[in-house]
Amino acid sequence: MANGQADETTERPLALVTGAGRSVGIAATVVLGLARAGWDVAFTYWTPYDERMPWGIEAEAPAALREQVTALGARTVGIEADLNDTAAPGRLFDRVERELGGVTALVMCHCESVDSSIMDTTVESFDRHFAVNARATWLLVREFGLRFRGPHGSGRIIGFTSDHTVGNLPYGASKGAMDRIVLAAAHELSELGVTANVINPGAIDTGWMREDQKADGVRYTPLGRLGVPQDCANLVSFLCSPEGGWINGQLLKSNGGIA
Repeated sequence: MANGQADETTERPLALVTGAGRSVGIAATVVLGLARAGWDVAFTYWTPYDERMPWGIEAEAPAALREQVTALGARTVGIEADLNDTAAPGRLFDRVERELGGVTALVMCHCESVDSSIMDTTVESFDRHFAVNARATWLLVREFGLRFRGPHGSGRIIGFTSDHTVGNLPYGASKGAMDRIVLAAAHELSELGVTANVINPGAIDTGWMREDQKADGVRYTPLGRLGVPQDCANLVSFLCSPEGGWINGQLLKSNGGIA
């Protein structure tokens, strides 16, 4: 496999990507990027989360993503999974293995994200953020480590993080915990030859920004544009390729140099 591509005589590796419920999101773009790079891709989504958020449910997104991945020559399955449920990671890996085979790369884009500050965050919201963003990450990584059987050096774990904690306390704090879990895997799973890295993409334009936020993002980024999901997908595809195999245990800021 050269440059992350699989030819007709090479078995395609399999990635599991979490949090792909919106067509304009990071996860869906990562799914398509990996499919183009020669991977089969399973993905998760959770409709009740989108229903609570300002953008609402994009009901056709999972089916459309499956069609796009299949059109790229990859096998796929989309699974609705509540990662607040501690049994979900085991069931998720069971189904992916049953339908597609063993997972080579785990890419975690899922999140709970509700704006609230130190003073107005509720205990319920705080606990839900840590359950989804930190605890589920641990359980997914553990499940991956228990089941991985690929060649030494081929396994990949990638998590997406954020340092936005001011006015976004439970999200930023739980993502900080997620960082530590993923980076620990680079050492604790070293005997498997699995790399583990975290990406901090900065503010990515996935439809949530107000016009003033977009203007600030352009103003404070040296490259003079907003980050887009494809920027994230490009880095994931590289990290999952053989050429990205020496990058390990890193928190990578891929944000265009924003101040």
